[in-house]
Amino acid sequence: MPSFDTVLEPNLVELRNAVDQSNKEIGTRFDFKGSAADIKIVGEKKDMVLELHADSDFQIAQVRDVLSNKLSKRQVDLRFLDFSAKIEKMGGDKVKQVVKVKQGIDSDSAKKLQGVVKQSKAKVQAAIQGDVVRVTGAKRDDLQATMALLKRELADMPLSFTNFRD
Repeated sequence: MPSFDTVLEPNLVELRNAVDQSNKEIGTRFDFKGSAADIKIVGEKKDMVLELHADSDFQIAQVRDVLSNKLSKRQVDLRFLDFSAKIEKMGGDKVKQVVKVKQGIDSDSAKKLQGVVKQSKAKVQAAIQGDVVRVTGAKRDDLQATMALLKRELADMPLSFTNFRD
């Protein structure tokens, strides 16, 4: 029976490259001269976060802009990053912001995705399997229509489709 997996996975190699490029640019820019501004990758795979460090709230916004530009040039979707965390004061004048890298579909999003598939009245079934949602159906065309539907209906999630089997 034809099937595919719906996943939420950023390209981690390109993400690391974008962080490295951002740190290089921050090191050479005049407005960051003498500051402690940088970006660090903390954690591996599933629990990866980025720590943005700077001397002020304004500088941390500049660091975020540099990172966003580098990510978009490397075709890494910005929806994989969660900038909602508060900017924390550290010792002295320093500030830090923790940016979570979204990976895997959480249970609420998986249920929402499953609901969209059920409401579509297509002849496919969606099954939650950990942090992946597998969609199976009798016809390949139904699966392709479901992919288009999910991309359109869940535009706030950077979904990708893997493991397409015929």
